[in-house]
Amino acid sequence: MSTDEAQRLRRLTHADRKHLWHPFTPMDEWEREDPPLVVERGEGAYLIDVEGNRYLDGVSSLWVNIHGHRKEEIDEAVRAQLGRIAHTTQLGMANPAAIELAEKLTRIAPAGLTRVFYSDSGATAVEIALKMAFQYQKQRKDPKPEKDRFLTLNLAYHGDTVGAVSLGGIDLFHHIFGPLLFQTMRAETPYCFWCPRGAAHPPCSVCSGDEITHHIAENAPHLAAVVVEPMVQGAAGMIVQPSGFLRKVREACAEHDVLLIADEVATGFGRTGPMFACEHEGVAPDILCLAKGITGGYLPLAATLATEEIFDAFRGPPETGRAFFHGHSYTGNPLACAAALANLEIFEREDTIQNNQAKITHLWSELERLKASPRVGEVRGLGWMVGVELLKEKATKEPYTPAERKGRAVTLAARRRGLAVRPLGDVVVLMPPYCVTNEEISRMVEVLEESIREACAAD
Repeated sequence: MSTDEAQRLRRLTHADRKHLWHPFTPMDEWEREDPPLVVERGEGAYLIDVEGNRYLDGVSSLWVNIHGHRKEEIDEAVRAQLGRIAHTTQLGMANPAAIELAEKLTRIAPAGLTRVFYSDSGATAVEIALKMAFQYQKQRKDPKPEKDRFLTLNLAYHGDTVGAVSLGGIDLFHHIFGPLLFQTMRAETPYCFWCPRGAAHPPCSVCSGDEITHHIAENAPHLAAVVVEPMVQGAAGMIVQPSGFLRKVREACAEHDVLLIADEVATGFGRTGPMFACEHEGVAPDILCLAKGITGGYLPLAATLATEEIFDAFRGPPETGRAFFHGHSYTGNPLACAAALANLEIFEREDTIQNNQAKITHLWSELERLKASPRVGEVRGLGWMVGVELLKEKATKEPYTPAERKGRAVTLAARRRGLAVRPLGDVVVLMPPYCVTNEEISRMVEVLEESIREACAAD
């Protein structure tokens, strides 16, 4: 590293530690880190820091980057939109990119979702879904104002705004905000590795779907909606729902007049294999939440899709107050919508979903090597979404303590080997962009194996 590069890194590090507040980051620990990773550029599947070091982007920059960094078609779409206009409000106006994207999203979404409401993050997409469902029940053709509660899963994560946190079930993230939240009903998560009912072998009443469907039937008179992350609960540690679970939830909601809200913020746009995770079980929700990969990892954008029946409940003369009084300054931002359109055009032109299948197969074949590690309790996931759960003692399923920060130790060891990943506690996540080659996939898994061995060597 040259003298100028060293000076620049010192200046940036000092300014970061003096002024920035990083999300989901113990800042004392960050301030002790030497040196911090400061990313300046990206190329395909690689991140490049200010010193020119290259790192495979093993988590797609927090699950948002789809086709790789600096994808020329998306770069060009954003540049072209900049030549027209960067932003215009959707309050009383419209713009071509937002209109065309809404048309395309409804074409590729599960059947029956015909209306698109834009926002700018996964949490806001979920907030919108909650408010839509709540207001819909009061204004439907046969109003049911008593249906004002929501049923969610333990260990759920739906974002960090107050409504989304009310749905959440990860104590580490959510418990401190308890006094701010509204009450929700909860069903157990089908987390077979740590079975909430203590079953040695599936199926138990949780993973079979019997418990959640019982909750829906019993509480239906007061339920506005059930909110689930379909197939994979990402932030909980890549917990995969057993086959048939989502289908049972959908059928119970339909039978008992309860809306189903599918939060596909993390699972959408091919992350579990098909375009949307709901497709695994042929499920069409009443409301669908999208974000993260919608722009290919370029700009903040989210979308909440709803059925025509839900939309119609908001019709009426202005004086009736039936309109949906919700919005954001950057709703339907043309730059973000242009990036999203280019992203979806790449899916079509490159047949991304189909072409991903061979890489997904290779990924899971390579992951087999991790299962032999005495410090790996389980390797689980679906499609591109992978969670590697670390244990101090595999035979007895003894976990590491939070103070040991073992997941973080593995990610730091991986970084030294040129792989950028991030843990969820002691579950190390792998979710690469779709542009990775089989060789790069193999290298990622090899680095994880070496990093686990190094970080856990003294245990």
